[in-house]
Amino acid sequence: MNARRGALLVDNGVKWTALPVDFPYWRAVYDFFRRWRAYDFARELYERLRRSARERAGRNAEPSAGVIDSQSVDASETVGEDSRGYDGGKSRDGRKRHILTDTEGLLLEVTVTTADVHDSKAAPALLETFMQQPGRLLKLVWVDSAYRGPALAKAFARHGVRTEVVRRSDGQPGFVVLARRWVMERTLSWLARSRRLNRDHERRPDHHAQMVWWAAVIRLSRRLAADAPRWPEKRPGRLPRAQA
Repeated sequence: MNARRGALLVDNGVKWTALPVDFPYWRAVYDFFRRWRAYDFARELYERLRRSARERAGRNAEPSAGVIDSQSVDASETVGEDSRGYDGGKSRDGRKRHILTDTEGLLLEVTVTTADVHDSKAAPALLETFMQQPGRLLKLVWVDSAYRGPALAKAFARHGVRTEVVRRSDGQPGFVVLARRWVMERTLSWLARSRRLNRDHERRPDHHAQMVWWAAVIRLSRRLAADAPRWPEKRPGRLPRAQA
């Protein structure tokens, strides 16, 4: 299974047993997916794309600031009771994906829990997973008011990361675009456009996390392809054969 076909699985949301006829037997495709998940190949692929995108924009390959938030999604009947919960605030019965992005909305880390896990409880593990990789430069993370408490502050201080809460102005009616947090909301909406992520169909939380990485690969690879030089418009030294 190559990266293009893996991305199609996420974008179209097809069942494993209902793969198109141009795919190999579904069990063979699933075995490749499990190997990529075991070795974190999808995450590595995305990180290489992310570094390229940041360097193209004239930024450091590794970010020094980020944004954390979460998104609850309903789970289908394939998700067992032992790995799902109910988020009373969002009225969602399923799982919750906790996401860390840079200031441009590019995905840095993702972890999946049951929907009843509070954001402040999942954030330390999310940060730990990201910071354990060599070369990380993260120093500041913007969060909402849910990310508070001494345990959370201690976990972030252990890595030398400072948190800054972005609050909504008191008495402000209607929808308000909040500084920094709108970047995260845009990323969550990008991910939700992948049909496989509209609901959680995965039996295992780590498989759902892999689907998030694949959805991010789809979005970023299309963005990089759109920014690539085009022939002949952006290559004035080379003309079409008919004009030569």
